[in-house]
Amino acid sequence: MRTRPENSGRHGGEARRQGGVAALRGWGGVATMAFACLLAAALVLALPQWRGDDGRGTGTGSREGDAVTQAAPARADECEAPERSLRPDTKDGPTLEKIKQRKVKKLVVGVDQNSYRWGYRDPNKGVGTLEGFDIDLAREIAERLLGDRDAVVFRAIPTNQRIPAIQSGQVDMVVRTMTINCDRIKDVAFSTAYFETGQQVLAPKSSDITGYDDSLKGKKVCSAAGSTAEAALKENSFGADIKTTVPNQLDCLVRLQLGEVDAIVTDSALAAGQAAQDPTVELKGKRPFTTEYYGVAMKKDADDLVRRVNAVLDDFRNDKKNGWQASYDAWLAADLGKSAGPPKPTYKD
Repeated sequence: MRTRPENSGRHGGEARRQGGVAALRGWGGVATMAFACLLAAALVLALPQWRGDDGRGTGTGSREGDAVTQAAPARADECEAPERSLRPDTKDGPTLEKIKQRKVKKLVVGVDQNSYRWGYRDPNKGVGTLEGFDIDLAREIAERLLGDRDAVVFRAIPTNQRIPAIQSGQVDMVVRTMTINCDRIKDVAFSTAYFETGQQVLAPKSSDITGYDDSLKGKKVCSAAGSTAEAALKENSFGADIKTTVPNQLDCLVRLQLGEVDAIVTDSALAAGQAAQDPTVELKGKRPFTTEYYGVAMKKDADDLVRRVNAVLDDFRNDKKNGWQASYDAWLAADLGKSAGPPKPTYKD
């Protein structure tokens, strides 16, 4: 049975900065958030985590001299409909057979552990359980491929190490709010889209920033390294200072709360979760300034696994009782509102 949040309300707590700076309220308060970040750091020791090297600290990532694969938003002049994927198939292929032949027959999935509502640990529920929309989906894939929702090992990976983790074989797939775009499809294979989102600006409610526009001029803006947000800002910063990048997008919220940056650019779906954590901030602009799709990422040559995952996604979208809509209502509806449903799958053959 799919897990559900016991308490979907906002977390309490309040912290005040020295020097008369306005109070920061909600679970995103500095004191509480600092505790959460320390907790997440400690959990890394218990949760298998991707390292961008050979385990001895000697490597740099997926390519020599290139530790981070930068990603750019999909553009019509670069490729057409990058979200198209292989047609679904329910037959097991060589990739899945190798997984089933392991001594411990479990799917290894790269996830986030601090994106509220997507993949996170609620400190009110102890330290052992990951939950959220992406976690539901990963468990659904494990159940369909291996017959057990618990036949999955979650590995926490930072935003800028998602592709290297796949390419090195550290994970079988990544289910981590990962946007399908033209750069990334050169390095990894994606499932069909399971969520539609876009980039948006998050800033304090009192800020004079109005969105992804000239109001960013002279402002310090934070983004996650290797994210579509970082790439968008590099293409057009509107005169903003964009030097602040972090391994994980939640770190931007802490920087914002501490007054080190003036705004964040991230996926609107993630930004809504951050606004729920800290009610002193809000999304700026009427709508996202890009249209993007999340997909499950796998190795380029794992066509059989891609097809199997696409078959799972077909059922996940259509299951009215325990599928996509049920997970959306449980985790995301409170922050994102009523949904029109999952994006329709598109195929390239």
